[in-house]
Amino acid sequence: MRPTNLFLAAALATLAASPAAAEIKRIGAETSPIASAVVVPAGYDMIYVSGITPPVTNEGAPEGTPREFGDTKTQTIGVLTRIKGILEAQGATMGDVVMMRVLLVGDPALEGKMDFAGMMEGYRQFFANADQPNRPARITSQVAALVAPGMMVEIEVQAAVKPD
Repeated sequence: MRPTNLFLAAALATLAASPAAAEIKRIGAETSPIASAVVVPAGYDMIYVSGITPPVTNEGAPEGTPREFGDTKTQTIGVLTRIKGILEAQGATMGDVVMMRVLLVGDPALEGKMDFAGMMEGYRQFFANADQPNRPARITSQVAALVAPGMMVEIEVQAAVKPD
């Protein structure tokens, strides 16, 4: 075989085994509800979901109170349900989420401390469970306030989807 043909054959073999065929790799302890890192190989489509806030859950509650939106767990479930709908409209699932940023406002019922446990109760309904075992990389931070009084949870995510 001529050198040019050898080079062409090698190039075609490399393309056949391209990283686009690789799977997403989630790094970290299997027992952890979050991944330490997530590696998304080339060839995946990325979906960036803006910070999503909770829906009103109690129309009769005083405006701007946590009761209007529910407690941290309720708000987390509401936010993740909204995110699930956004992803599904794009042909993705919660299992495609590779990165998550969670912002929590201090809960007045907890002397202004964030309700991490409540957030985790809501989170585990969508991630790191028997129905949906994938775990995103994640950060959780306490912030002073969100866009509306009474909101205690805002979440943004990035999802990676293998194109058809």
